[in-house]
Amino acid sequence: MNIFKRLFKIGEAETNSAIDKMEDPIKMTEQGIRDMKLDLEKSLEALAQVKALAIRSKNDQDVYKNKAKEYQDKAIIILKKANSKKMDATEADRLAKEALMQKETNEKQLEATKTETEKFEANVSQMQGNVEALKANINNWENELKTLKARVKVSNATKNLNKQMAELDSTGTVSMLERMKEKIAQEEALAEAYGDIANSSKSIDDELDKAADTTEAAADDELQKLKEQLGFNKPKK
Repeated sequence: MNIFKRLFKIGEAETNSAIDKMEDPIKMTEQGIRDMKLDLEKSLEALAQVKALAIRSKNDQDVYKNKAKEYQDKAIIILKKANSKKMDATEADRLAKEALMQKETNEKQLEATKTETEKFEANVSQMQGNVEALKANINNWENELKTLKARVKVSNATKNLNKQMAELDSTGTVSMLERMKEKIAQEEALAEAYGDIANSSKSIDDELDKAADTTEAAADDELQKLKEQLGFNKPKK
């Protein structure tokens, strides 16, 4: 039992492998349509042959019908001659009998030909239906082929796009871009923080420099000394 299961699994694997290795569905469909057209050509040829047999059989009916009438007319003429003493009665009976036998033979052939004609016409009707069905199938598959080609184009485009997107995500490009975006945002925030700190530090220094500025006091002292040298600050008597 295990051997059979193993063989079944092997066969199943080979079948799946064969399906995976199938040719392009477009090419297979085109080949299928070409095969159907070859079948159509053969069917049309066979239909023409059967139609020819039906036509010939119908023509044979007219031939046998006319011959039967001719033999009937001949028998009548012979009997009339015998009746009018223009022919020997015994000979006339013999010939009239032969004519009637030929008439009967042609009537039998006529009936047989009618049966053949009916069969041929039935075959023609059936084959004509098969030909029309085959034409309809070819037309449908040609339309299906157009749709299939369009679907293949769309599916290939979609597959390629999805593949690109899948590969893009699988290689971490999207994640990398997100990290870069986050890093840039962090750098911008850090730069802004340093700017705030720089502005804050500059303001404190300015206040300190202003509070500790001795430039104006030194100028006042120098001005006073100069006035004393010039004697402007001496007390008046």
